[in-house]
Amino acid sequence: MKILDSHIRNTVFMAMLVVLSLVSAMELIFSLADELSRTRGDYSAINALTFVLFTMPATIYELLPYVALGGALIGLGVLASNNELIVMQAAGIRVWRIVWAVLKPTILIMFIGLMVGEYISPPLEQSAQSNKAIKRSGSSSINSESGTWRKVGQEYIHINAIAPGGKLLYGVTRYRLGENRQIDSSSFAESARYIEQGDESFWQLDNISESIFSTANIAVRQYLQEDWRVDLSPVLLTVLLVEPDRLSISGLRRIARFYADEGLDSATYFLAFWKKLLQPLATLSLVMLAISFVFGPLRDSTTGFRVFVTLGIGLGFSIMQRIMEPVSLLYGFSPLLAVLAPIFLTAGLGLYFIRRVH
Repeated sequence: MKILDSHIRNTVFMAMLVVLSLVSAMELIFSLADELSRTRGDYSAINALTFVLFTMPATIYELLPYVALGGALIGLGVLASNNELIVMQAAGIRVWRIVWAVLKPTILIMFIGLMVGEYISPPLEQSAQSNKAIKRSGSSSINSESGTWRKVGQEYIHINAIAPGGKLLYGVTRYRLGENRQIDSSSFAESARYIEQGDESFWQLDNISESIFSTANIAVRQYLQEDWRVDLSPVLLTVLLVEPDRLSISGLRRIARFYADEGLDSATYFLAFWKKLLQPLATLSLVMLAISFVFGPLRDSTTGFRVFVTLGIGLGFSIMQRIMEPVSLLYGFSPLLAVLAPIFLTAGLGLYFIRRVH
């Protein structure tokens, strides 16, 4: 029995590796072509290649559930085409024993995904986004194509670029609101550096140009340096730099709390948090559905048709996710429910079809 388990496990795992290699190669080619079209000025082709390579782990992490789906469907399909599954069942091996053998490499993929999504892809993504923003915008005025807008206390701030580590900022624009919700002043600093002195910490702004608005006139002042005391840590800034779907689970939790404390809408970050936290369940549900298809309607199908079905299942699951996510934000129901709905539906279908075969 251990030999059969090992044979099934190795076949499915090798199929997953093949799918991962093909998908990664295609993603690399298309991403590089897209990024090369955006090169200009200081942002060269070498910078574009570096950016794509640094962001690839995050892309691979997002594709892992579909890699597991394709590997399970194609790997089991190979066994079915060689009539090995029929022989195993005829020898008295139960369907659930075969299912468990397939789930072993799936669990390994789930574990690798958690490690990549939490510890590897976020810092690489932050570094890639930082370097790209620095090359494309630097310390000039507000660049609408890059940077980040945030509300901190009574200030709305825009940062053109954040250096890796979050302790150096480029192009910091600040708008301070008064009690009547009108702009009292605005300022632009070419750079800002995080200073820690004992128990005290603050941002040191360099080369500041400030405009103070009044009913009578506008006063313009220039400063070489200014201390900016604000609750905006480098750790938080490195999180703000990256899109929610590419943050770590701990980073998403941190930024969601920050938004809630500032009175801002944090639903988008909570949605991304639950999506990443429950990704292993999504992977498991897709593999269960793939297994049920191989034992059912795809037992005698060709490899090409199984690839087509894989794309169809993956596309259907992705569409369900993309429908539920904005609906939850629009109508205000639980982000957790929006993430769980496609997973439960897929897992339910898989279990139902497997029980029918059994």
